[in-house]
Amino acid sequence: MVQNVIFDVDGTLVDSVDEHAEAWRRAFLEFGRDVPFAHVRSQIGKGADQLLPVFFTEDELEKFGQELEDYRSALFQREFMPKLRPFPEVRELFQRLRADGMRVAVASSCKDEELERYLRLCRIEGMTDGETTKDDAAKSKPHPDIFSAALERLGRPQPHTVVVVGDTPYDALAAGKLGIMSVGVRCGGFPEDDLRTAGCRAIYQDPSQLLAQYESAPDTWPWTAESLTSKDDESR
Repeated sequence: MVQNVIFDVDGTLVDSVDEHAEAWRRAFLEFGRDVPFAHVRSQIGKGADQLLPVFFTEDELEKFGQELEDYRSALFQREFMPKLRPFPEVRELFQRLRADGMRVAVASSCKDEELERYLRLCRIEGMTDGETTKDDAAKSKPHPDIFSAALERLGRPQPHTVVVVGDTPYDALAAGKLGIMSVGVRCGGFPEDDLRTAGCRAIYQDPSQLLAQYESAPDTWPWTAESLTSKDDESR
């Protein structure tokens, strides 16, 4: 029986994947690397420690990696953060889960101050039982560190009582390394086949569809291996 839900944030609760990709793309240009938007976007979901080595050599990152990361962070905060919006019914989903006794955590590779802004944007401040950011993980997804830290915040529950909800294959891969089930959402823009291949047991469109599934078929909750099916698939 699942009693704990860990949510990714960017692309899962907040519509921000394109903005992150464009901020990285522009930062790369500033440091002499012209990378197509689609290539950058395919790596969103990883933290800088895992993303930057895809595009730069070890020597390059030794010379200017931190400067590049700082430039991108300032650019994102200044030009892109004010444009972000939450996906529909995030607050309502959290309210329902907590009302029914679920413990809820959020796990993101962003900075602490960025997570605070995301929580305010989604109107879910004070509605989590645990929050983890890049400072809580030695390595970002697809390494499992960030979800391991979230499990600590939740009191070290057994893996079979936990489900991760995320929009990228990297979320599913990280969860799988801890023996945790994962559910994918398509609102971040990653292909459904990629999410399933990475290990997602079910695919939904966005938080509003997760809430609709909960309310229309509460007997399938808490999520279990037997009940994880995509209602969107069944409706097509």
